[in-house]
Amino acid sequence: MKREISIAEKSLLTLEEAAGYFNIGINKLRNLTNDDHCPFVIWNGSKRLIKRKLFEEYLYNSYSV
Repeated sequence: MKREISIAEKSLLTLEEAAGYFNIGINKLRNLTNDDHCPFVIWNGSKRLIKRKLFEEYLYNSYSV
């Protein structure tokens, strides 16, 4: 039996999940995460995943995105 995990409990989020959770557009997230050395992204093949806690810290310390 597979248990559904809420987005707030996940460590890694897809772009779609992160867009919904943080209320930021997917295109804006793509622009923020395009850098190869982005500290809050991990790549799984060609799929980028957002490290939720690091991205939260980035947003809390940002004036605007």
